[in-house]
Amino acid sequence: MARPARRLGNLPAEATSFIGRQGALAEVRKKLSQARLVSLVGPGGVGKTRLAIRIGTDLGRGFRDGVWLAELADVRDARLVSNALMLALDLRDQAATEPLALLLAYLEDKQLLLVVDNCEHLLAAAAQLVAEVVKSAPGVRVITTSREPLSVDGEYVIPVLPLELPTGQAEPLSRLRQNEAVMLFTERAAAAAGRFELTDSNRAAVVELCRRLDGLPLAIELAAVRMRVLSVEQIRDRLNDRFSLLTAGGRAALPRHQTLRTTIEWSHELLNAGERALLRRMCVFAGRFTLEDAESVGTSDEVPPDQSLDLLSSLVDKSLVIKEDVRGVACYRLHETMREFARLKLREAGEEEMVEDRATAYYRARCQQSVGQSRYRLAEWLDWMDLEIDNIRAVLGRCLARCDALSGIDLATSVGWYWITRATTEGVHWLDELAVCGPGHPEAQFWAYFLRGFLAVLKADAAAAGPAIERAVATARNLTQPVLLSQALSMASIAANLAGDRPSATRLQEEAAIVTRPLDDLPARISLLQARALNGFFEGDVEAVKAAASEGVRLTREAGDLYSLEMMLLNSGGTALISGDLEQSKRFYVEALTIARRIDDRVAQYALLDGLGCVAAGSGQARLAGQLIGAAETVRTQAGAGLIPILAPLIGQAEALAKVAIGASKFDAAVKAGKGLTRDEAIRLALGEPAQAAAAAAANGEGSAPLGKREADVARLVAEGLSNKQIGARLFISERTVDSHVRSILNKLGANSRAQIAAWIASSTQA
Repeated sequence: MARPARRLGNLPAEATSFIGRQGALAEVRKKLSQARLVSLVGPGGVGKTRLAIRIGTDLGRGFRDGVWLAELADVRDARLVSNALMLALDLRDQAATEPLALLLAYLEDKQLLLVVDNCEHLLAAAAQLVAEVVKSAPGVRVITTSREPLSVDGEYVIPVLPLELPTGQAEPLSRLRQNEAVMLFTERAAAAAGRFELTDSNRAAVVELCRRLDGLPLAIELAAVRMRVLSVEQIRDRLNDRFSLLTAGGRAALPRHQTLRTTIEWSHELLNAGERALLRRMCVFAGRFTLEDAESVGTSDEVPPDQSLDLLSSLVDKSLVIKEDVRGVACYRLHETMREFARLKLREAGEEEMVEDRATAYYRARCQQSVGQSRYRLAEWLDWMDLEIDNIRAVLGRCLARCDALSGIDLATSVGWYWITRATTEGVHWLDELAVCGPGHPEAQFWAYFLRGFLAVLKADAAAAGPAIERAVATARNLTQPVLLSQALSMASIAANLAGDRPSATRLQEEAAIVTRPLDDLPARISLLQARALNGFFEGDVEAVKAAASEGVRLTREAGDLYSLEMMLLNSGGTALISGDLEQSKRFYVEALTIARRIDDRVAQYALLDGLGCVAAGSGQARLAGQLIGAAETVRTQAGAGLIPILAPLIGQAEALAKVAIGASKFDAAVKAGKGLTRDEAIRLALGEPAQAAAAAAANGEGSAPLGKREADVARLVAEGLSNKQIGARLFISERTVDSHVRSILNKLGANSRAQIAAWIASSTQA
């Protein structure tokens, strides 16, 4: 049976119905068939993003490689535009290739539609990047949304106009109901009030209201939500008063951005003092934020912590704040236009510096508090970081702007595992920029040097790795801290091997061993074992690698250090493969790949797919070997990584063996098929998972299960006997948030005790 076609892309589901715009939709479709770049241009709140998403949804089947949405609204640094597109396309800045080069190399043979949303505040950088994409990738079409054109060659600009307005003249009710602006108000009003219909008695008020709001969708939606407490006539009259006040009766001179500002201002004036204070303070968040974030940054006498949930819920009900669930976690964000308005209100209140300082202190403290756990709770910590990274970037940007090296270096080093596993080039950028501002606290400065060297090693940049690690070694000696010195010496040994300096690598490893021997410190011991394993590989000493990796597996498994366990298992699998023990090699590789999938380590994933391909070739599964080796090449390319030198001869032997078994043409066909697999499909194939089981595992408590992902995480920890405080520390959330989740779990399960939650978890596991 033919496999069903995959619907590729990342377009979000449309939460509300799409109304009108048939003419604009037809024009964009027509222009995309003729032009490679179409820009939807119009004022804030006019509906550019919704139009672009609808076009992408409609045209998705026409693009072999799907439709992908890159959102720039939360990006504040022009240098991160390439990273935003990489994130949208599920690429990873984790290895040697620079983000722009990796992005262009990935796109050059793709046939896809790329939607780049909210370009106006990064116009020059967005224009340059889009121009590069159009030039380098002939099969890619691009739609951008912006308040002004990008002004690049080949751009076709389509103005996005407000919705069609009613004429204001007498016309049949049936025809008026088909008007775009009226349709939008009527539908959103019905959603807000529970019931609303356009009738002869309210038609005049609806028509005047839509005309007053210039047909701007965001303004109409903000007005419609007031139907919960006001009649349409009351909304019209109050808005009329607002317009008269702000424009001194000069309606003809009212520009559309003033229309939207007036509508938001009116909604703002209907808020109580606490709601106003919380709304204006939420503009400090660059992207999504959680209730805990809002409580920590936005509370005051006006916004007591115990009222923040109610206030935030009220702002969501009034459509001033957007709520969305991200992997089972309730998150919030502001529409870009609303964020601009809130920023103005924050300045008017004289609170801008205070709230920004609070945000800096909050993220600095929270990330530093998580340092001790991030390594040993890496999967959960990375989930949290994926939610918060835009806010952390914004804080780092403010530290740079103020040349606040102390706060900036503390923050940049405390999220080091994110740079290591998610954004290597970006981590280098922050560390290098902050270094210009001045030194951090002595120990933080050590970690800045050490992390800079570690990232250089990951990028195979021997020239940068050596000097950074040398400074880390010198700093550790000055601090007279053997634990730091041990890790620095071990990393220096690895960097020396990278540079091809075997004598220095051996000398540094021996010194690291002397320093480490009396220490009872797990990271120091693991770093030394990793240095020994790599030295063993470079020297061809399989027994040395086996001994170091075996001890490393034992220690890291006991400690729950997933990243290091993954590396040690990879080393162990390699030694078993070299020794010809295919069964043992497969066991090591399968366990490591399971971890690499959980923490989404793309470099490890490709190496393990290659390793399992070698195992398959040696086990007489030539076609599977070709598929896995082909899939590994795709994953490696998308991660911007080079082939690990140790793997190269093993893969060569596997390919030769497989070609002998089934012939070169069949093997090449298997490799081609493997290259066409998604990363998830390739990992499932390597692990021998059936599609149905993998889908259930991926859901992880979502879908038909009664609990969301975060609730399922909390329930499992309740079953382990952890207190709410302990669960909060494990999942990087507050005790209050845990308590809220526990109450929700009890309600959903119909339970009345933590013991019953534990029983439900046990029965679910057995089932």
